[in-house]
Amino acid sequence: MSAHPDALIYALLLVLPISALIARRVPLVRVLVMLTSWGVLFALLLFVVAERGRFDPYMTRIASALKLNNQDVTGAEVRIRLAADGHFWADVRVGDVRRRMLIDSGATVTALSTDTASAAGLKVEKPMFPLLIQTANGQISADTATVGALTLGNVVARDLPVVVSPAFGDTDVLGMNFLSRLKSWRVEGNTLILTPHHPQDFT
Repeated sequence: MSAHPDALIYALLLVLPISALIARRVPLVRVLVMLTSWGVLFALLLFVVAERGRFDPYMTRIASALKLNNQDVTGAEVRIRLAADGHFWADVRVGDVRRRMLIDSGATVTALSTDTASAAGLKVEKPMFPLLIQTANGQISADTATVGALTLGNVVARDLPVVVSPAFGDTDVLGMNFLSRLKSWRVEGNTLILTPHHPQDFT
C-alpha cells in the first residue's frame, strides 16, 4: 500500500525541523516544547481562517484551499458537514450577496433577515393578508419577497419566494420550499447531501 502524498509532506515538515534541532544538539524536552507551541499556533491559525471564512469571501477562498470549509461539490452533489453546533450551515449567494444560511427542513419557507434582503436589493412587500409565522419565539408577522437566483454550490434556485422579518435577527434560513426543488436530499452520518436536477458548473 503506497503512502498518501499529503502524509509524506506532513512527515517531512515534521522531520526536517526536528533533525535540524537535534543536529544543533538542542535538548529533547526543549524540542518537544517548541513543537507543541508550533502545533498550537498552527491549529489556532486554521481555526481563525475557518471562522472568518463564514463572513469574509476572501477568507472563504483560503479556507477552501486549505480544505477547512464544511461544504464541497462532489460530482453532481453538494456535501455539507454537520457544524459543531449540531446544525447544517451552507455558504449561499442571494443574488450577489454571500451569506451563511441555516438549513432547516422544519421550516416551511426560506426566511431572510431584513439586512440580507436589503443588501441583496430585494423588493420586500407586505402581503395582501397578514402573513403569520410560528417560530421558536412565538408567532411573528412577516413580509414577502422573491429571490431571482439563490446559489448553493452547484445548485441554483430561481424565483424563490422568501419571507422577511426583523424578528429573524441576523439569521437566514433555507426552508423546505428550497429543499423541495432538489432532485433529492438526504443525511448520511454527519453529512447532508443535496442533489439538484440540473447541476451548475461555476468553475
